[in-house]
Amino acid sequence: MTMVEAGGPLAGIGVLVIGDEILSGRRQDRHLAAVTERLAARGLVVDWAQFLPDREVTIVDLLRRSRADGATVFCFGGIGATPDDLTRVCAASAFGRPLVRHPEAAALIEAQFGESAYPKRILMADLPEGAELVPNPVNRVPGFALDRHFFLPGFPEMAHAMLDHILAGPLAGLGDASYVEQSLWLVDTPESELIDLMEAFCAAHPTLRLFSLPVLSTERRLLELGFKGERSEVGRAMIALVAALNAREITVHSQRPA
Repeated sequence: MTMVEAGGPLAGIGVLVIGDEILSGRRQDRHLAAVTERLAARGLVVDWAQFLPDREVTIVDLLRRSRADGATVFCFGGIGATPDDLTRVCAASAFGRPLVRHPEAAALIEAQFGESAYPKRILMADLPEGAELVPNPVNRVPGFALDRHFFLPGFPEMAHAMLDHILAGPLAGLGDASYVEQSLWLVDTPESELIDLMEAFCAAHPTLRLFSLPVLSTERRLLELGFKGERSEVGRAMIALVAALNAREITVHSQRPA
C-alpha cells in the first residue's frame, strides 16, 4: 500500500478517509484497517490510501483522478448534513452530475426520523444523480455508490457493516476464492539464519508470496513464517517448509507460542 503523490496514478483499490478531525488527531482512523482485513481474506490488498481535509477542491481533484483511472474506492466520511460535510457535493462535481434529491433515500430518512427529518436531516438524501444506495443497517440513512466508488459515513459502527454489504453484494466477485494464507511459528530462530532457505523457497514457488514477520520481546524472539497464494500450492509449500526446518533441527509451532 502506498500514499498518493500529487498527480500520481490512482488505479487499483483505494481508501479515502475524509475529515479534518482525522488529520488533526482529534479522531483516530479505523477504516483503513477494516478494509485491509476484509480484502486480505480475498487475496487482495489496498493499493493506495489517502487522508483528506474538509476542503472541496482537494476532494474533487482526487475523486476525478480515481474515476479517470478506473479505481475501486471506499470513501469514508463527509456524507452528513452539517456544513463541513462536503463529500456528497464533491462527488457530484467530480462525476459531472447534478446533486438531486434521491426519492428512496428521502423515504428512508423520513421513516427513520419522522417530522424531525426536516429541514436538515433530509439534506442527506441529496445525492449525485443516478447514484445507487448503500443500505445502512444502523440508522437507515444510506450511503451511495458511483462507478465503483462507495461513499460511506465516518462512523465505523455504520460504515463497516455497510462495507460488508458491499463486499457481499456489488463486489462479491472481487478477489480470489482460492486464496489462502498459512504460517508457522519459530522460537529464538533469527531471520538471518533462514535467508538462504527463504530464497530457495521463493525460487521454487514463484507464484506464492513468502512473508517473514519477527516479533520482538524482552523474553524471547518469535518468528512467523509462511506463504500467501493459491490454496493447493500454499499447502505443498508449507509441507516442504516444515520438512526443511525439521532437517535443520528447528522446532516448528503451528500456533503462536504462549
